[in-house]
Amino acid sequence: MRPPRPLGVMWRICPRLRDRGRGLLNRPSSDPTGSMWPRPTPRPPARAYVPPTERKRFYQNVSISQGEGGFEINLDHRKLKTPQAKLFTVPSEALAIAVATEWDSQQDTIKFYTMHLTTLCNTSLDNPTQRNKDQMIRAAVKFLDTDTICYRVEEPETLVELQKNEWDPVIEWAEKRYGVEIGSSTSIMGPSIPTQTREVLTSHLSSYNMWALQGIEFVVAQLKSMVLTLGLIDRRLTVEQAVLLSRLEEEYQIQKWGNIEWAHDYELQELRARTAAGTLFVHLCLESSTVKHKLLQE
Repeated sequence: MRPPRPLGVMWRICPRLRDRGRGLLNRPSSDPTGSMWPRPTPRPPARAYVPPTERKRFYQNVSISQGEGGFEINLDHRKLKTPQAKLFTVPSEALAIAVATEWDSQQDTIKFYTMHLTTLCNTSLDNPTQRNKDQMIRAAVKFLDTDTICYRVEEPETLVELQKNEWDPVIEWAEKRYGVEIGSSTSIMGPSIPTQTREVLTSHLSSYNMWALQGIEFVVAQLKSMVLTLGLIDRRLTVEQAVLLSRLEEEYQIQKWGNIEWAHDYELQELRARTAAGTLFVHLCLESSTVKHKLLQE
């Protein structure tokens, strides 16, 4: 393992960012020269890019700089670009530092599958599905129809009780927080979500910018739950709590029957990493102020 590379004065803030995002941080970006990614070809819509597995690290130093469109990532003296060859520019300095930390954390090879923040930025910049804000909001709200914590079992009694004890308080919080009705059901059709509930949550999501919405939809897809995502973004739940609640039935079965050696732990940690990265992404996209220069010089 080679020793860490010097990053200059600005990287003295990175430990602060890591502490702030610990448990909330950890997919891929492009070669600044355009050689890392194949030219895009027509394909069915996808939620995010599927990167190469790994590539040898080709840069020594990582830094950020401020351009006309926002904050840019520099690998040595080359500017990072997206898979569609757009300049990789993010809206906040805090997000730029977090992305640069992902790149600097790579060792001899670049493990793109660990770079969730970079992937979310790429998807926000390139918008491969060509959706507008209203379409993104509708897609997120639609998850209510199949929300994990709204579907209940009728047996066994121990699992019924577990779902009631663990999921009901989250639903009750969301109903009170947003002044809506959500409920739950044992029907295969799930609960009947009132139109007013959809309208209220649509209005709430409209207050987020396009970048933050990309992160929200990413987290919803990980947890399979709009309600858990709202609790997470609103800091009602921690990442660990939200992930375990989303896997409640699976964890119950594992406790009862055991799990496949190593596979369960890997899946759990991967889900935590992706959920944490998506949540951090949302908050950093809402960060309006820049990092104070005096902090960079401490």
